[in-house]
Parts: sequence; C-alpha cells; structure tokens
Amino acid sequence: MTDLARFSINQMTVKQLTLPDLAAACRDLGVINVGLWREPVQEYGVAAAAKLVRDAGLTVTTLCRGGFLTATDPEARAAALADNRRAVDEAAALGTDTLVLVSGGLPPGERSLAAARERIADALAELAPYAGEHGVRLAIEPLHPMYAADRCVVSTLTQALDLAERFPAHQVGVTVDTYHVWWDDRAPAEIARAGAGGRIHTFQLADWTTPLPEGVLNGRGQLGDGSIDLREWQGHVEAAGYTGPIEVELFNEALWSRDGREVLAETAHRFVTHTAL
Repeated sequence: MTDLARFSINQMTVKQLTLPDLAAACRDLGVINVGLWREPVQEYGVAAAAKLVRDAGLTVTTLCRGGFLTATDPEARAAALADNRRAVDEAAALGTDTLVLVSGGLPPGERSLAAARERIADALAELAPYAGEHGVRLAIEPLHPMYAADRCVVSTLTQALDLAERFPAHQVGVTVDTYHVWWDDRAPAEIARAGAGGRIHTFQLADWTTPLPEGVLNGRGQLGDGSIDLREWQGHVEAAGYTGPIEVELFNEALWSRDGREVLAETAHRFVTHTAL
C-alpha cells in the first residue's frame, strides 16, 4: 500500500488489538504513525509502551486524552489538574508533542456554558506552562454540540481558538476533527485563523453516518461511508499550512466487532482513497 507516510491510526479505531498486536500490524502494513490512548497505555505500562512503539519504528502522533477541566468542586478541580499533569508526563515519555484535550461538560446543577469555558481557561493557565516545559502542546478539541452537556462545552473551533489564543502557540492549539466540525460553515475560516497562528496541532478524520447509534458516542463512520467531503477538509487544513500526520479516529461498534488487522488494513486503504488531492 502506498501514500501512507502521513497516515496515523488512532488506537481507538482498532481498540480490539492489544498494543503489541497493533504495533505488529502497523509494521506488517507499513504504517509508521499511531495515536495512543492513555488507558491502554497505562495498562501496558508507560515505559514499556514507549519502548514497544520505539522498537517498532512507530511515531506517536498524539496522546488522547487530557481535559475534563470544568469542575466547580475544589477537590475535583485539583484532581483534574493533577491527572492532566500526569497526561503531559505520559505524552513526553511516549515521545509525542501533542496531548489532545476534551474539555469536559457541565457539572451537575450547572447551566452556564460561558462559566464552564472560563474554568477551562483558568485550568489552562496552570497546565500550559507545565506542558511547555515538557515539550508537549495541548490541543483543545471542539466536539459536536450534541456533546456540550456531558462531555465538552467547547463546540466550535471559534470557541477553541478563543481559549487557545490566550496562551503561546507552542503551548496551546487546537485539534481539527472532521466529525466534529463539518457542519459549521465558520470552520473553514477558523481553520485559516488557526493555521495563521501556528495552532493546528493535529488533524483527525472520521465520517458522519446516520442513523446515529443509541448514546451517539460510537457513531463515527468509516472513511467514505458518510456525508463528509474529506478531501475538502483536508484541503482547508493544508491551505492553512498544516503538513503533519492525518489521524483516523473511529469509535464504531461494528468496526470493533471485526478482526482488528482487517479493520486497520481497510482504514489504511480508505485513507489512501479519500485523502489523495
């Protein structure tokens, strides 16, 4: 398979594969980039995982995820900050310069999205310098508005950049994920804004398929199966100056029920098919 130099497989896409099996499958297919998730990395051991991917010749493009920074309770806030510092440490140990942040939803009893976003800014004021000292960039990921209540009060690239631009670009930027921004007619201009400021820290692909599953979280479609013009969005980020890895991150029960190596091979093939400009 050709044209995989920029392809990165996010670990969640093939979460049925153990980390050693994922590394072996990537080697066999010629995949050289991988995005990792904290929970399976912690289960395997951070140092062991770092050695495994390094020995397999894999570049870790991102670590998912930090964030969940909207708590009002002082103890919960302190715990979240401590966990995000650990996430920064893990990213540095794995050799990636990008920690993806899912900001968090509304705490119980809260109604103010604006106040929740300000608490994120307050948390970033503590975390951004720490990340910068460790050579790690925080990449705020806006999630589709359907997740605003329980998962992420940052719903647009505009909101993400308004937060990120309070800090140096080498400390805080954004994640551009097609699944979450394709509906927003302001997103192309905001991608250009992010690119001008050097704040596109990662670009992720997933398609939008309907009907959405119950719970909606695991509805991210295989590339080419849905409504998103993936080439168009790739064109937007590249016009903004982004030349880095393109990570495919799919939460999909049907994909998870299949053989992981088969899904990886299919995803790589779809990537080549749907990203050639």
